[in-house]
Amino acid sequence: MPGSLTLADRLEAQLKELRLPGIRSCYEEVSRQAVQETLSYEQYLLELLEREAEIRTEHRIERWFRESRLPLEKSLEAFDLTRLPAKAKQQFAALLEGSFLDRRENVLAFGNPGSGKTHLLCALCQELVRQERRVLYATCSLLVQELLLAKRELRLASVLKRLGRYEALLIDDLGYVQQSREEMEVLFTLLAERYERGSLLITSKLPFSQWEGIFKAPMTTAAAIDRMVHHSVILELNLPSYRMETAKGRPGPEREK
Repeated sequence: MPGSLTLADRLEAQLKELRLPGIRSCYEEVSRQAVQETLSYEQYLLELLEREAEIRTEHRIERWFRESRLPLEKSLEAFDLTRLPAKAKQQFAALLEGSFLDRRENVLAFGNPGSGKTHLLCALCQELVRQERRVLYATCSLLVQELLLAKRELRLASVLKRLGRYEALLIDDLGYVQQSREEMEVLFTLLAERYERGSLLITSKLPFSQWEGIFKAPMTTAAAIDRMVHHSVILELNLPSYRMETAKGRPGPEREK
């Protein structure tokens, strides 16, 4: 019965009904603080709402990390920024501010296998999620297969609409696997759909001069490059393989004795 409920019970019930978990978890603590510090009603209410906002932000970022599919081990802390060329280091520092997303700019990272281009862009995207930006990671091969299946099932428009909700779409290893013409067509459709509507972050070991192997036709290749380069930041990571350097640095069996 409502009349038999204590004030605390009624508060808990109302906060649960209104879905205010932040206030539910802290209102008793903040009440004591308000008494000790002689806070006004407005100050007390503001403190509660700020706590609620903080917790909602934390939960939203956690949810966006889960849906981003980012490999979390490829973090900024785990990347050795001293390996970057001076120009790339300056470019990366500017990208961390996140304003390139507001301008719908693309980021293209080129480099040899093992140069760290995937790790660098994954680390960038993790920082963007922490800034409350929605990001999605996908390897090029899996993304193309998803788009191809959607096209065959007449769902391509809805899949492109869903992808359009993300401010940044990270496509890893463009051209790593040579696509068929049908696969190329859905990939080009995605690039065209994102043009000036949302940022694309792309890693590739292939320079532009070899992109005809991806898009098959010179005209399509030129159109794809034009859309990617317009409003873009290009990171040239002409670095030795980090994996090879790490392997060389490991002590051999004779040194471990």
